Amino acid sequence: MLHLDLQPCNIARLMPSDNNHYVSRLLHLRLPRVCVAITATDADELIEKAELTARDNPFIELRLDYLARPAMILPKLREFTESHPHVSVIATCRRVVSGGKFRGAIPAQLEVLEKAAAAGCQLVDVEIQTAAHLKPAKLDKLRSKAAVVLSFHDFKGTQKLEETLKKMSSYPADFYKVVSTAASLYDNVTLMKFLEAHQDKYSLVGLCMGEQGIISRILAVRAGSAFTFGAVAADQKTAAGQVTSQELRNTYRIDQVDAATKVYGVAGDPVSHSLSPAIMNVALRRENVNGVFVALHVKSLKDLLACIRDIPIQGLAITMPHKQAILRYLDNTDPYTAKIGACNTVVRSQDGKLYGFNTDTSGVVRPLEQRMTLNDAKILVLGAGGAARAAVFGLKDRGAQISILNRSLAAAHKLARQARARTIKRADLKRLEFDVIINATPVGMGNPRESPLNADEIKAKYVFDMVYDPAETRLLKLAKERGAEVIAGSEMFVHQAARQFEIWTGKPAPREDMLRIVNQALAERAAAVRNGASSK
Repeated sequence: MLHLDLQPCNIARLMPSDNNHYVSRLLHLRLPRVCVAITATDADELIEKAELTARDNPFIELRLDYLARPAMILPKLREFTESHPHVSVIATCRRVVSGGKFRGAIPAQLEVLEKAAAAGCQLVDVEIQTAAHLKPAKLDKLRSKAAVVLSFHDFKGTQKLEETLKKMSSYPADFYKVVSTAASLYDNVTLMKFLEAHQDKYSLVGLCMGEQGIISRILAVRAGSAFTFGAVAADQKTAAGQVTSQELRNTYRIDQVDAATKVYGVAGDPVSHSLSPAIMNVALRRENVNGVFVALHVKSLKDLLACIRDIPIQGLAITMPHKQAILRYLDNTDPYTAKIGACNTVVRSQDGKLYGFNTDTSGVVRPLEQRMTLNDAKILVLGAGGAARAAVFGLKDRGAQISILNRSLAAAHKLARQARARTIKRADLKRLEFDVIINATPVGMGNPRESPLNADEIKAKYVFDMVYDPAETRLLKLAKERGAEVIAGSEMFVHQAARQFEIWTGKPAPREDMLRIVNQALAERAAAVRNGASSK
């Protein structure tokens, strides 16, 4: 009896080449879900990175095409594979015409791959453009030495997948790797439906490149992809939209993703800066919810709605600039959300209907209630958008006296009429004092040098910035210098996110864990910015 706990490298050598399809099935069962792509311009550096990566990730891809002379690594490669028999290695030497770095001809490329296989690499990547120029005997010879991953990359879009697979399947291979580029969120759905349709017949690897394709890197394994690719680190990605292997495993728990896993997400434009995936995935893990939370770069709400229907997505956090526009697409909202005119939380029911809520109000009201009495408190709200509307209506319901300052007077007047608040002009700040000033604009987001107010305009006991990145904004720094008590945006962010979690899951949110993750992530971002600035 052949035991499935044999290492893939031994399986490939025990089975004859005409049984390679069976070999690929065993490899499929044994291979981890994440293959870590490793690059370097120097052979010693590439092996060093492989050594470090193999400690936590027993499945790696060595991009030999990044080396000026790939053949120079072969002796070191053999030493590595012999000393790491538990590690599965894909050797890739992609030519420039196929999106790689190798400038040699096809015979030279094939020679590198054959020697890499002889040096112990269990899998080799051969792009379809190369296979099209090979005689069948050449490809068979390569398959006798290692499992062949026949690959196709579309750097422009996601199209003609069926036609592509038909062309690829005319060449014998152990895995068929189809990588497209997501021009829309729905391109991910197209790719995943393609995987589901053919996973029983072929061993497939599929994903979408690009920022809008990130969800495919996480969910494609649920749809039938044998594995996905991750980067060693954020600054060492081999393709646009690639996620680090650490994020795939620790944040998204990709090893636990299955057909029953519920999908949640944050929808915005931009959305790459959002910390929602970090804290929501922690909350899902803490409360033992079989779910995964992903970032959705939404340029079109119609595109998003199609994804909600076909993935399906159970719950959404809606962020800028879609909080108001999403309302027209919802089947119903609670009265409070309708009054605010902005929605930041969507729930998809079992029958597919969409219901809207607004938890931004909780994010503003709860931190203030912990510090003061809101009834008759004089509060200035900066802004008149979705976040400002939630703050104004929420605080007005608690009896606060609200003033609104916004660059667009028309928007400010409209909100003031609806909430029975008042508007002020910026010049009025020199003579007015408040109990609380709340920044509900994006000014200062990602930029520690920007502030919506100057120092001499800050006259309040408390200053509350809804911007959470950076942790200490310019506004908060100026407020401290003026002697005001400050409330960081991370508090608002966690309170509103905790309420979202409770609406989606019906379980209590682990607020302390969520706040810890936010503060940790913000500290890491600040350190990265400092290190980047010091290296220039």
